Amino acid sequence: MTVSAVITGDNSGSGNGNSDSGEGTSSPPATGNTGADIPVNDKEENAGIVTTIQEGDKTVTTVSIDQSKVEQKLSQEGKGAIVTIPVTDKSDVVVYELTGQTVKSMEAKEAVLQIKTDNVIYTLPAAYINMMAVSQQIGDQVALQDIKVNIMVATPPTDTVKMVQDTANENSYQIVVNPVEFNITFTSGSKTVDVSTFKGFVERAIAIPDGIDSSKITTGIVLNTDGTFSHVPTTISIIDGRRYAKINSLTNSTYSVIYSSKTFADVNAHWAKEAVNDMGSRLVIDGSGDGRFEPDRDITRAEFAGIIVKGLGVMRPGTGKDIFSDVTKGNWYYDAVATAYEYGIIDGYGNGTFGPADKITREQAMTMTARAMKITGLQAEFKENEAENLLSGFADAGYSADYAKSSIVSCIKTGIITGRDGNLVAPKNNITRAEVAVFVRRLLQKSGLILE
Repeated sequence: MTVSAVITGDNSGSGNGNSDSGEGTSSPPATGNTGADIPVNDKEENAGIVTTIQEGDKTVTTVSIDQSKVEQKLSQEGKGAIVTIPVTDKSDVVVYELTGQTVKSMEAKEAVLQIKTDNVIYTLPAAYINMMAVSQQIGDQVALQDIKVNIMVATPPTDTVKMVQDTANENSYQIVVNPVEFNITFTSGSKTVDVSTFKGFVERAIAIPDGIDSSKITTGIVLNTDGTFSHVPTTISIIDGRRYAKINSLTNSTYSVIYSSKTFADVNAHWAKEAVNDMGSRLVIDGSGDGRFEPDRDITRAEFAGIIVKGLGVMRPGTGKDIFSDVTKGNWYYDAVATAYEYGIIDGYGNGTFGPADKITREQAMTMTARAMKITGLQAEFKENEAENLLSGFADAGYSADYAKSSIVSCIKTGIITGRDGNLVAPKNNITRAEVAVFVRRLLQKSGLILE
């Protein structure tokens, strides 16, 4: 069932906005204060208030949701309800106000909150927020209904927009859509918790302006704190007759969509040409200098960790931690290895080391890839004896380490690997840079995070 909050109004100007403009003590005049109706099975019930005010040069629309009425609707609809709250006003900032109790109730009912603005559809499963973890950070003594939840979708500040454009210009990227900022905060008294990471991929669909050639859209990006861009898995979809870039991310931040065309001179005749150039254009892999990629060179464990976290869209500069004794701050792979460890993709050799400069074998790479499948939600399901039969189709599968066999067969089943020379797993062989590009690309494709 879908629970939809349809924003209607008469622009009567009878608003009671109380946000401080920052100039003096008076509040900006409200330009709209309307009701929010929630039709369920053709029955409508007022469930909130919508207020639009002017704060400086920004138009801000706030949607305050009635906790009791939403929870009543959730109870009626059962598990899996989709609570959709569209705001059709072309505001610069849209803020959705709920309570911690509402979020917790939605989580218990496995409900999904779908926020719609003029150009954005933000789909957020309530369980991905992890309300109890937030409550513990604020303080267990604070009642959930006393925790204010603000979900914001906004045009970023002017200096942020300039940063995005400057980075694009420096790297010869073309900005396809204007940046959009997503933010969720939980507040009680003077304490605020900013939720910036989620338990699963959260989808943001951003409308693509008319007139943009689909072939000139490469990937969604997230703006890092140092001004750089990171790839975020992205597909293009048609929704209600409009084209949208569907960006799937495990974090909240500022997002945009770019066109970036990258080709490497030494893959022109290579079997992995398409995958290598695609992953390069998506900012997932880097060249080796002078426009080259060196596709047949073996890759290190640190390089593999870097590529897979970039592919998943979770790589963030400056977020590294001391995990392994041989991965120290100052190493180029410090952040990547820490991120891969945080997401359970790597666990090291078991003696406190990771071996970042060691060349990675194909069975090690498949083990890490299978762990990444758990993050993307890609499942390998087997019928009776199917796993054994799949492995037996490869002449050298018996040479695989016991720890790696389940991962290898999962990669085979999902189509991430097809084997070398048709019938070889080559588990002990080192994996090449080209093979890694193909592995990561197929992982994203088979997970539905980028198009095949």
